[in-house]
Amino acid sequence: MTDLPTAPVSSDPAAAAAPSIATANAPPSARWWWLTMAVVGALSVASLVLAWRADQRGASLEQELVRRQQDSAGQAAEARLLAKQAQEGMAEATAKVSLLEARVAEVAVQRSQLEELIQSLSRSRDENLLVDVEAAIRVALQQSAITGSAEPLVVTLKQSDDRLARYNQPRLEGVRRAIARDLDRIKATSLVDVSTLAIKLDEAIRLVDELPLLAVAEPRKGAGIETGKETGKPAARARAAAAGVSASTLAASAPVAWSGRFGELWSTLGERIWGEVRSLVRVTRIDHPDAMLLAPEQSFFVRENLKLRLLNARLALLSRQFDTAQSDLQAAQHALDRYFDRASKRTVLAAELIRQVAAQAHQVGVPRPDDTLAALTAATAGR
Repeated sequence: MTDLPTAPVSSDPAAAAAPSIATANAPPSARWWWLTMAVVGALSVASLVLAWRADQRGASLEQELVRRQQDSAGQAAEARLLAKQAQEGMAEATAKVSLLEARVAEVAVQRSQLEELIQSLSRSRDENLLVDVEAAIRVALQQSAITGSAEPLVVTLKQSDDRLARYNQPRLEGVRRAIARDLDRIKATSLVDVSTLAIKLDEAIRLVDELPLLAVAEPRKGAGIETGKETGKPAARARAAAAGVSASTLAASAPVAWSGRFGELWSTLGERIWGEVRSLVRVTRIDHPDAMLLAPEQSFFVRENLKLRLLNARLALLSRQFDTAQSDLQAAQHALDRYFDRASKRTVLAAELIRQVAAQAHQVGVPRPDDTLAALTAATAGR
């Protein structure tokens, strides 16, 4: 607070005492008038002081207000600048967000297009694989129908299963299961192995030239072996007897030893003669007497006719004509039983080969892989 201004005090005591004296000497009305004037003057001075102080305070307040107004104006200008910068930044941010949204939308479109392309490529790859598998199976069916063997179809189904296993697509598992079922059904079917039957017929044809005929007498190897065994036994006995004679020479007399040795030699000679006589005679059962009337020069034609029958049967097997093959095999078996010695091991072997071929040479259809084809069709259709 500013101190109130005080009335100036005169330094002259006479002048100061004059009013007092005048007041003291004045009448009461004048005294009151002077008092009133003094009070009014004091009040005027006080009011002037108060007015001056108020003016000073107003000026200071005005200066403060001006200063604050200037600060506010500066802050407002700064705020406007910041607001303008913020607005510009917002506009830039909005533009960037719009650009980013456009790019995100473009990336999303590209991603969807890429996914569609990948799916189309995957579907195309699956379809190509399924088409290749189906074409291979149908070609294998044609080969099996031509050759009469299930081997081409079995190999193709195994290869198709391996390709599907490497591809590893869950939606193709149904095709793999169908292939497994068809493989089991085809393997369970007993089919004609033409190559094996042809090999057996080749072996039978090779044996034809070595088969003994009934009309041609041939020495039996069994009889010679038997004779050798029987003649060997007396020789062994003779050697044992000779050894016994030499060992008992000291105990027995010479005439007794010579008589025993002569008896052994005589029995050995008799057995040899009997073996030779028995080998000259052969007893054979002949169901067809005309086989014994076969001339030696006709044996060549019999063998060649049998070979031709077997060759015809082989060609019929290779051409899948099983009825013709059966008739030729029956004719070959009949000729074998009629003109050749059935007691010979080679004849028995040839007859067994012909019998095996006749037993296996019959028409058997190769099962169709219908389950696999149906599964391929369903997978191609996308069901």
